[in-house]
Amino acid sequence: MIKSMTGFGRCEISDADRKFTVEIKSVNHRYLDVNIKIPKKLSFFESAVRMLLKEYVQRGKVDVFISYEDYTEEDYSVKYNEDIAASYLKYLRQMAETFGLEDDIRVSTLSRYPEIFTMEEQGVDEEKIWHTLEKALRGACEQFVRARITEGERLKEDMTEKLNHMLGYVDFIEERSPEILQEYRARLEDKVKELLADSQIDDSRIAAEVTIFADKICVDEETVRLRSHIESTKAALKEGGSIGRKLDFIAQEMNREANTILSKTTDLKISDIGIDLKTDIEKVREQLQNIE
Repeated sequence: MIKSMTGFGRCEISDADRKFTVEIKSVNHRYLDVNIKIPKKLSFFESAVRMLLKEYVQRGKVDVFISYEDYTEEDYSVKYNEDIAASYLKYLRQMAETFGLEDDIRVSTLSRYPEIFTMEEQGVDEEKIWHTLEKALRGACEQFVRARITEGERLKEDMTEKLNHMLGYVDFIEERSPEILQEYRARLEDKVKELLADSQIDDSRIAAEVTIFADKICVDEETVRLRSHIESTKAALKEGGSIGRKLDFIAQEMNREANTILSKTTDLKISDIGIDLKTDIEKVREQLQNIE
């Protein structure tokens, strides 16, 4: 199957303690470029998320958005720092004695001083959290891959149609080439007759001129290679897999052959077909840029 590099997937998984929402979207890219946005408190899972994504995608610029809601009340706990409270109390009483002040220290007053009460974040159960997060990730990835396959199949159908049109153009060029030589020979003979009037025409000289002209405009090698590249592309699309880079290179070769045909031809009909051929090659190449 063929996969596009454009896709989107979303999955939401929740249990009694927490909820994860994962969204994945991608566009075309030469290599695999993954950007992950994950809550800071779960950043230690980033490496595991990257490893999991590589099971589903080989190329593309992929953005992953992970949101997290915790329903538990065990994330933080209050810590009472008795030693610090004792130090505050000691120095407050010392101040009262030194300066002859009333010792009016109350618990409510002492508790307001810094660091006597602090909030401590509790350790998280990484295995339990990952179990839920992994479900959400895989759910989003599976939807993401399905979207890529659907788009890839549409691209495959459209490119196959264009490739078939291109084969038709190659057929026309191959059929038209001998006709060009016949027309050239006829024009050459007419010109020579006009110049020599009733004199005898040297057929061997005419044949030699036609041969020289044929060598200049011959595109047999180009059409053979072009046909081979088109058939190879069709076969690769049918076979599927990660073929985007390979087919992009083949498309460059097709464009090179089309340029050579246009540079050699002196025939208006082949020139018109050659331009149509190059147009379709460029369209196919643009589509190949989005194949994984």
